[in-house]
Amino acid sequence: MLSFKIRHLTVLSLALTLIAAGCNSNKTPSNAESAAPASSGSTEPTAAGTEVKAGKLDIKVSFYPMYEFTKNIAGDLADVETLIPAGVEPHDWEPTAQDMAEISAADMLVYNGAGMEGWAQQVIGSASGTPLIAVEASKGLNIMEGVEEEEEDHTGAEDDHAPEEGEHTDEEGGHTDEGHDHGGLDPHVWLAPSLAIKEVQTITAALSAASPENASTFKSNSDAYVAKLEQLDRDFKEGLKDTKRKDFITQHAAFGYLAKEYGLTQVPIAGLSPEQEPSAAQMAGIVEFAKAHDVKTIFFETLVSSSVADTVAREIGAKTAVLNPIEGLTDEDRSSNLDYLSIMRKNLEALKTALNE
Repeated sequence: MLSFKIRHLTVLSLALTLIAAGCNSNKTPSNAESAAPASSGSTEPTAAGTEVKAGKLDIKVSFYPMYEFTKNIAGDLADVETLIPAGVEPHDWEPTAQDMAEISAADMLVYNGAGMEGWAQQVIGSASGTPLIAVEASKGLNIMEGVEEEEEDHTGAEDDHAPEEGEHTDEEGGHTDEGHDHGGLDPHVWLAPSLAIKEVQTITAALSAASPENASTFKSNSDAYVAKLEQLDRDFKEGLKDTKRKDFITQHAAFGYLAKEYGLTQVPIAGLSPEQEPSAAQMAGIVEFAKAHDVKTIFFETLVSSSVADTVAREIGAKTAVLNPIEGLTDEDRSSNLDYLSIMRKNLEALKTALNE
């Protein structure tokens, strides 16, 4: 499967090569086009200090949280478009040749990194020679080891190893990631508001360097949004500090950063990928843990089937509830005008209810 994906991306990169010349002719030249090509972004954009153009920036973002953060910073000063369609599980998505051409023609690509977008480095490498600025929002954060399916023991012990900055990187400073297994890393940093703040600040710095004439507006917008995230962080700390229990069972191991930031223990049924299916022995282990700890709620998530969580809940006489990893918005979310902040507040209420049963 992995070799197929690599071949698939190779074909796409060849297609991009044929398209690149036409794409570049429509772009405003960058002052740094003769400098090093784009790689991973950080608090300094890939092409450090690059001024893209006056007026609106054309920004592509990988999936919903990156859209939310970038749009709140950029406001009306950029056209921000999400690559992964609404309702599609980001772990399953790969870019088409058209997607790659659009990325190459854009001024900036904002992606989470830490292995979330297994396609990112291939696509960015294929865009070499264009003025594309690639911004890895999680760059500089301590990225935790992921919980892989075969390594789960369901004892309630969370692997708190947080590698030092620079660990698990390739020679260019980018996170190594292949396929959809995240390279063994947990990319779900946006689910801890305190870390979402840092991602917002990284994106803000990149936008300000790309369009310095708008830097003061970007900073003002960013400060206003960060203030909302800081309040959300305070609400999580206050709401979860005195709960009756500290462990919660999830279908997908997406909440390790949230658990660590707020003194909780995530007990996942499956690993980092929501597609992983637990073995019979692992299912028996999670049922045993749930019974021993009198767990009354099993959490599942949007965008994937809840069948595994339903099975565990039936076995122990518990109920199920949503804990949303915010990897994309559902039709119901959009019709209810939900966003990152409101969904995170729903997550907080769900956790408070389950942890105080």
